[in-house]
Amino acid sequence: MPGITQIKGRIVDVLRQTIFPGIISFTGGKIQAIHKAGDGDNNEEELPFILPGFIDAHIHIESSMLTPSQFARLAVVHGTVATVSDPHEIANVCGIKGVEYMINDGKKVPFYFFFGAPSCVPATEFETAGAELNAGDIEKLLQRDEIKYLSEMMNFPGVLMRDTGVMKKIAAAHKLNKPVDGHAPGLRGKQAKQYIDAGISTDHECFTKEEALDKLNQGMHILIREGSAAKNFDALIDLLNHYPEKIMFCSDDKHPDSLLEGHINQLCARAVDKGIDVFKIVRAACINPVLHYKLEVGLLREGDSADFVLVKDLVGFEVLQTYIKGECVAQNGTSLIHLPGNNAENHTVINHFSCSPKAVNDFYLAGSNTVLPVIEALDGQLITNKWLKGKLLSEPDPANDILKIVVVNRYKEAPVAKGFIKNFGIKKGAIASSVAHDSHNIVAVGADDLSICNAVNMIIAHKGGVSLWSGDGDPGNSILPLPVGGLMSNEDGYRVAGQYAAIDRAAKALGSTLSAPYMTLSFMALLVIPHLKLSDKGLFDGDDFRLM
Repeated sequence: MPGITQIKGRIVDVLRQTIFPGIISFTGGKIQAIHKAGDGDNNEEELPFILPGFIDAHIHIESSMLTPSQFARLAVVHGTVATVSDPHEIANVCGIKGVEYMINDGKKVPFYFFFGAPSCVPATEFETAGAELNAGDIEKLLQRDEIKYLSEMMNFPGVLMRDTGVMKKIAAAHKLNKPVDGHAPGLRGKQAKQYIDAGISTDHECFTKEEALDKLNQGMHILIREGSAAKNFDALIDLLNHYPEKIMFCSDDKHPDSLLEGHINQLCARAVDKGIDVFKIVRAACINPVLHYKLEVGLLREGDSADFVLVKDLVGFEVLQTYIKGECVAQNGTSLIHLPGNNAENHTVINHFSCSPKAVNDFYLAGSNTVLPVIEALDGQLITNKWLKGKLLSEPDPANDILKIVVVNRYKEAPVAKGFIKNFGIKKGAIASSVAHDSHNIVAVGADDLSICNAVNMIIAHKGGVSLWSGDGDPGNSILPLPVGGLMSNEDGYRVAGQYAAIDRAAKALGSTLSAPYMTLSFMALLVIPHLKLSDKGLFDGDDFRLM
């Protein structure tokens, strides 16, 4: 038939749990027919496997440091056809205009971006953000077709206390029959039940099997997260054996160099290596997000949108081709998404950055009569520990891995917040970033005040970025500019991934022992994750939910 494309392979019917050689016929972006191949075919073992496309069930696109259109170019190579995306980061910087920016940029490419209405802007009252979204703003966003759900409700104390504004946001989502995402790290038992009973259906913050099991048994869907900083796959993956209909995979936050290497397909391969049934794996990676969020993504059925991937086998999940709405968008490791003219010179930039360069004495910490706890960063986790030094601190002690951490308000002139941190391992110099969840002020860690000051001022000069200062006149001093909201680059995604990989290596050359020092740095101001963090207003106790 003219105009019809046919693809032959071993078709993985996840819902019926069968695999058979067949032919998919599609035209106009829709699957017209799926036929089983004849018995006379002798080359079945040479055929690729055809699966529904992979879906990241919870990610902040901004954390890739790429605009949505550039993110898509890299992701499709790994078989990803869709993301359930929380534009919380850009919303904290630019408000509703930031959400609209993400929606519009995502429409430039053949890819499914399903955005949520950010529920917590600002995330807490203990930090300075660039915008605020009230219950009325949230309801307006939820009425848009592009907005599929209420994004992670991080203010779980507000839910437990039935805060009026929080409950109005949840009610708006329920009224429009849109799901509500959760965020309740460590919440167990009666409190978890109270949170779930408010109508919150998912959580991606579980870091122990026991916590996830508690929430699963109370009706929640659990998203197994494996990002560039938070890695919970090994702790939780066994649950997929017993709860295949209630588990999804997600990245949450994924840096560009990591996205270059792989995406949800990597988690599928790791799950196979754990001995988990392949149908349960593919269900979590491809099917469950579509059913839970009611997404318009094809599930490899007649009449569905022609969204699917061809993989070499069901062990390594090496992606050969990716199709979205019948268009081949990636083949043999090469992205076929092209963005003519989408470069820094003519790419729209949205931002909110208003602070002046700092002086070294702005970072000086005067003597105190109080022994303050030290933030203990944990590799591969968003949570931190409170580490009690037992004596007064006024200066970093890099020989003993005690560094200074600062947060600089980027929205207005304000005093610099200061504290101490361990486990970064930096022996000299400093690193800084304007990607600092959730309010995205400037966060920096360093071995001395001068290095910290210079790393921060590089970011201020560029109105956003990640920077490294290793010494006066050192050719290693560098910055990756992020002019879009101080969060994303307006350059080619592959180029940004290379630049980020280089500055990440440079940070490790300063002595950092972390697997992803900049990603870990970005979460040291994230107050909604316990136990001890630093906001632009000061040291924050995440257990008592108060400034110290």
